[in-house]
Amino acid sequence: MSQKSILITGCSSGIGHAAAIGLREAGWRVFASCRKAADCERLRAEGFDSPLIDYADTASIHAGLAEVLEATGGTLDALFNNGAFGTPGAVEDVPTDALRAIFEANFFGWHELTRAVIPVMRAHGQGRIVQCSSVLGFVTLPWRGAYNSTKFALEALTDTLRLEMRDTPIHVILIEPGPVTSDIRVNSIPHFERWIDWEVSPRADQYRTGLCKRLYEDRGPDTFELPPEAVVKKLRHAIESPRPRPRYFVTTPTYAMAFLRRILPTRALDWVLSRT
Repeated sequence: MSQKSILITGCSSGIGHAAAIGLREAGWRVFASCRKAADCERLRAEGFDSPLIDYADTASIHAGLAEVLEATGGTLDALFNNGAFGTPGAVEDVPTDALRAIFEANFFGWHELTRAVIPVMRAHGQGRIVQCSSVLGFVTLPWRGAYNSTKFALEALTDTLRLEMRDTPIHVILIEPGPVTSDIRVNSIPHFERWIDWEVSPRADQYRTGLCKRLYEDRGPDTFELPPEAVVKKLRHAIESPRPRPRYFVTTPTYAMAFLRRILPTRALDWVLSRT
């Protein structure tokens, strides 16, 4: 049997990098993409195929996929959409252009790559499309409105796609991690500094004593934080099981929030989330 192939985005660190290593060890041919050429070079030095894919750059999406298909002879068994970033800030302080930028990278680019992959999987007669969502795809937290909204949109689009793909051999799956060790806090700082003029905000004191401290100070792992390998375990089930689940929770907060969302009225859930 020929070696199965998977394209993973956002492999410079965190979940993507752990997934690339874990699936290569499990026998998959891994195409570990990044949005920066320097990161692709580093991964190639680690022995990976590493196409350049920047979700905000349409040309790179199609060129990167073409590179993968040339290497595999035109097939792809699985796609793991993973690369994303955050733009912290109160919703009233987030410029609309900041929302456009984060949706381009966290949502529109995912959709474009997914649409390009579906005909390949149809022709191949099977495939798995796995989307790395978040606990923030079904509950919200303050100061994360831009990121929350991209993940809520992703959940809706993915659920719709799963329904529409029921008459095909393509499985569409969501993974909702929760707190997982990654560089997303550090990587969000440039976006915060670019878009949020917090010192003139009516919430300046809240930024100073709250968000800025969380953003700029390394305070160690969050409560219930798991290593990215915990996500890889669920990813392997999603792409290897004959009957993958529609969605996979990973961390305790994800399970807990899903439960609370079902049982609590909105005002009570708001109270819980405002104190998280």
